[in-house]
Amino acid sequence: MMKTILETDHDFICDIQAPCFQILLPDEAELVRSSKTQVLFRRGDNLTKQGAFASYVLFIITGWVKQYIEGDLGRNFNLRIIRPGEFIGLSAVFNKNTFGYSCIALTDCQAVLIEKDVIARLIKENGEFGFSIIKRYCQLNGELTTTLQKVMYKQMNGRMAETLLYIDTFREENPEIFQLLSRKDIADFAGISTESAIKLLKAFEKDGSIELNEKDIRLINLNALLEISKKG
Repeated sequence: MMKTILETDHDFICDIQAPCFQILLPDEAELVRSSKTQVLFRRGDNLTKQGAFASYVLFIITGWVKQYIEGDLGRNFNLRIIRPGEFIGLSAVFNKNTFGYSCIALTDCQAVLIEKDVIARLIKENGEFGFSIIKRYCQLNGELTTTLQKVMYKQMNGRMAETLLYIDTFREENPEIFQLLSRKDIADFAGISTESAIKLLKAFEKDGSIELNEKDIRLINLNALLEISKKG
């Protein structure tokens, strides 16, 4: 369960190390400090729940998170992997009072919860801060649009190749990234069934594109996967 980290705790982090917060004026920085709560999420905890009231924005200090849309009958669609240093819930500041997606901790995560009204106030009062937040919000929307286009217009093998290439982009920062994901997680990134995902992974291994070692997946032939992704 989520645990509040107090200022007296050894792992409390005083300042949020993100470029946008470094440009705040002293009184604006104090406003953020007075409105934020630092919390620890354990692996498997929900950071946000689709449809729940959104009163805050989250900033991930440490740990890795999966963002997804909950569908009917247990069918979910994974949108993206969130790394340390990223925001969750910026849409709540601009146009929504509820979260449009769920987020779950892939590892233990430290995060800062900041009241969305404070973020909205700073956007209005500090142009440089507002520009950086709006820029990031637009980037996220663009990434999500690209993700949906890839799923809509590609066949299953193309979706799977695209998914593997996407997840592999995080390997340099987190060598165990594939081990944090189940086969269902991978299937939900590709928008296919778990059974289809397992078959495609075995097929990719057979043709020498990947290597499977229990939960870990190593991409052996990037050019082949890129070609499958393009043709898919």
